[in-house]
Amino acid sequence: MTTKVTIFHNPRCSKSRQSLGILNSRSDCAVEVVEYLKTPPSFEQLKDILEILELQPRELMRTNEAPFRSENLNAAGLSDDELIAKMIEHPILIERPIVLANGKAVIGRPPEQVVKII
Repeated sequence: MTTKVTIFHNPRCSKSRQSLGILNSRSDCAVEVVEYLKTPPSFEQLKDILEILELQPRELMRTNEAPFRSENLNAAGLSDDELIAKMIEHPILIERPIVLANGKAVIGRPPEQVVKII
C-alpha cells in the first residue's frame, strides 16, 4: 500500500532536503512537496497542523528569524490566531520540514523522524 505524504519543504534547508531524500527513497510513499515559502499553508491548515503536532504556535516558530523580532512576536498579549496569521504572512517563521501522513504530523528534526508516521 502506498502512503500519501505531504512535506512542507524549503529546498535551501539541509534538514528539509534530507527529510525529502528519506521519503523519496521509500517505495511505499507518494510524496507531495509543498515549497511553503512560495505556497504557505492556509490559516486553517496551519491551525490543524498545530493541533496534530500538539504544539502551541510559538513552538512551531523559528525565533531567530528577523520577522520574529521585528514583529515583536514574543509579546505576551498575542493570541494564537494572531501568531498563526503572522506565520502565514511570514512563512520563513514556520519550523521545517513538516511532514504529514496517515492523519499524523512530524517535524523532520532530525530527518529520520519522518518515518515514524508512515
